[in-house]
Amino acid sequence: MQKILQYNQQKPARQSLGGGEKKPARNASRSDAGGVLRKIAKEVPVADVKTPKIKKILKEMSAALKSQDDGVAIAAPQIGYSLRIFLVAGKIFKTGFSERGLSQADGPRGSAPRARGDSDPEQKDPVAMDMVFINPKISKLSRGKDWVPEGCLSVRWLYGKTLRSKKATVTAYDENGKKFSRGASGLLAQIFQHETNHLDGILFIDHAKDIKEELPK
Repeated sequence: MQKILQYNQQKPARQSLGGGEKKPARNASRSDAGGVLRKIAKEVPVADVKTPKIKKILKEMSAALKSQDDGVAIAAPQIGYSLRIFLVAGKIFKTGFSERGLSQADGPRGSAPRARGDSDPEQKDPVAMDMVFINPKISKLSRGKDWVPEGCLSVRWLYGKTLRSKKATVTAYDENGKKFSRGASGLLAQIFQHETNHLDGILFIDHAKDIKEELPK
């Protein structure tokens, strides 16, 4: 089951966080009421990060994310695992996907890989790999905020506007157990906030305004 943040670009199509074929999107308003989507997810012991179990979960999350054309990120609870993990789709780092403020502000503890395979800005068509955040914690949020369009596969087909900080910094562990810090603005900052909300059992509909149903045409 999966949740997704949806990013409304200038055209009608929306970009989302999550999705999946093998494990359908967990619907918070129905099948999962009071279930895993509403629980505070557990931290992953650092010693377990490189174990087969966590690798398997990361593989399932990546497959679920890739199964959705509009998916841009996914949290572990969205496919039934109450663990503090989320992935960001590497495609959002590709040139032209979104020019609305993606940035990197590495902290003193190291830096996250720029969506593995996307470290060379001169590559015309780099291989976009998912970016892994294990035990993520938002260490900084900007005072400046915007109301931004948002949605979630777990509450299909509802959309609304949420108040999100324009910039955010997250500290986390990658899939190799290395701690890093990543700063962002625009869409990526919104993703950080949406996904960490998921890990605390919070859905965007809990704090959104102007919520309405938009059925696919």
